[in-house]
Amino acid sequence: MKKKIIPLLIIAAVAGAVLIKTRSGREFRYSGSIEATEIDLSARIPGVIASYGAREGDPVKKGAVLASLDCADLRLAAGIAAEDFKRAEELYSGGSVSKENYDRLKYRRDDSALKVDWCSVKSPVSGRLLYAYRETGELVAPGTKLATVADLSEVWAYIYVPHDLLVKIKPGMEVAAFLPESGGGEFPGRISVIYSEAEFTPKNVQTRKERTRLVFAVKVSFPNPEEMLKPGMTIEVKLPE
Repeated sequence: MKKKIIPLLIIAAVAGAVLIKTRSGREFRYSGSIEATEIDLSARIPGVIASYGAREGDPVKKGAVLASLDCADLRLAAGIAAEDFKRAEELYSGGSVSKENYDRLKYRRDDSALKVDWCSVKSPVSGRLLYAYRETGELVAPGTKLATVADLSEVWAYIYVPHDLLVKIKPGMEVAAFLPESGGGEFPGRISVIYSEAEFTPKNVQTRKERTRLVFAVKVSFPNPEEMLKPGMTIEVKLPE
């Protein structure tokens, strides 16, 4: 009887150890860095920076003026062009101005007004001002980069998974992600793209096996209405085993 009890005790002990290991073992997660849509804004015309409408890190609304150029000469020219066209309209209606001259003055008015509008560099999206590259009072040329705005309403991260896991995931699949710094807080994500071309694992990304094996890039998108996820943060994504 004792001989039967001892093996049973050994089996129970081994099973208990396996159960403890399974419960205490941390599930594998794929790591990636948060990225966001960043838009560079440049000057379209030459001018001196009169002011910035926001500071680095400030939230901005779509259409908000981020940088203003001192365009006194363009504003003066626009005013003269508008007055010339106003007089031409009156004369044209009376038959004293040709259609050719009327169209030429109309073009001059519209072109001058457009250049005045370019004096205000506006944000094309609601987001956050990441960088302001120039200082107030600097003279800038057309094409000079003035600011970078990030749209943080939705961000993403690239993770790299082995070939045998591809059959278990698909675009549109909901996944859970975690920020190590947030104490385990969970963020909902969605697989948006699975790239079809294999590549060698980037050295700064974890995978299940050796880093030299071929893996596939997977883009995971995250809604970010509260802007808790910021570019450069490391996020961990849980995928089906």
